[in-house]
Amino acid sequence: MTLGPVMLDVDGLALTVEERERLRHPSAGGVILFARNFESPSQLRALTSEIRVLRRPELLIAVDHEGGRVQRFQQGFTRIPPMRSLGERWETDAAQGKVLAEAMGYVIAAELRSHGIDFSFAPVLDVDFGSSSVIGDRAFSDKPAAIAALAGAFVAGLTAGGAASVGKHFPGHGYVKADSHVDVPVDERSLAEIDAADLQPYRGLIARGLAGVMPAHVIYPAVDSRPAGFSSVWLKDILRGRLAFDGMIFSDDLSMEGASAAGGPKERALAALEAGCDMVLLCNAPEAAVALLDTLKGCALDPVRAERMRGRGSLRPLASDTRYAAALTAIQGMLA
Repeated sequence: MTLGPVMLDVDGLALTVEERERLRHPSAGGVILFARNFESPSQLRALTSEIRVLRRPELLIAVDHEGGRVQRFQQGFTRIPPMRSLGERWETDAAQGKVLAEAMGYVIAAELRSHGIDFSFAPVLDVDFGSSSVIGDRAFSDKPAAIAALAGAFVAGLTAGGAASVGKHFPGHGYVKADSHVDVPVDERSLAEIDAADLQPYRGLIARGLAGVMPAHVIYPAVDSRPAGFSSVWLKDILRGRLAFDGMIFSDDLSMEGASAAGGPKERALAALEAGCDMVLLCNAPEAAVALLDTLKGCALDPVRAERMRGRGSLRPLASDTRYAAALTAIQGMLA
């Protein structure tokens, strides 16, 4: 058996009968968790265990857990500062910035893995041009070279902790002011301008084993009239071709306004898969999810790419992990 290409959300702290049925559908391949799915560490472990026993191979379990404004789980998890704090440290001590970035990646991975979660949709590789409030301090820096170095260390920490990495939002969401959650942003820059800045972190990290990429719901009309997540030019020609990326491509949430240019949920999913996405995310739309799963029946997730996203290593108690203790001390020292 193989997994399907759809990643869905669930509503609460435990699965409903309807959710179990949806997640057993052959088109389902993963679950993304949110803050509403978290009450305590023990409850989260019970929920992920409940998800894992539904299928073989097991469904992938993911979360947006970047640090700063985007950290879904709080109680029992280390509070991770925004990635901008690493960029600020880079300006005064580049070597120390990289040490802290790797420590943060390791702590995030170790804590997620100990609660049964495979990976976080991180790191953000957007360049901060000072115009995007939705990105803002989620970006490491306004300097592509600093982003590449810090994100590279962060990814190394995630990998060591047993979690895959997902760079976002390809090719870059940092230049546009509009928020793709509620609008359809348009970036008028040329490919040469985007290549010179936004693509530099991707070049560096792809060469170092970046496992996943999530494209932006942003239109770059100088390159293609379609948003990047629905564009074979961006995903097949540039990301797969020019940048030689062979990992998993995840659509951003298809329920976002930035995806509306492709039509309804079914049309958006088909357009994303046709453009080159491996897996599509549909959140906060349970009625549409049922129809989407049936539409994509027979579509399978690439098993090699899916396996790269699966959490690795034993789920050992954090108290026995000396590297975790050292990384935690480094982060706490930074915050102090």
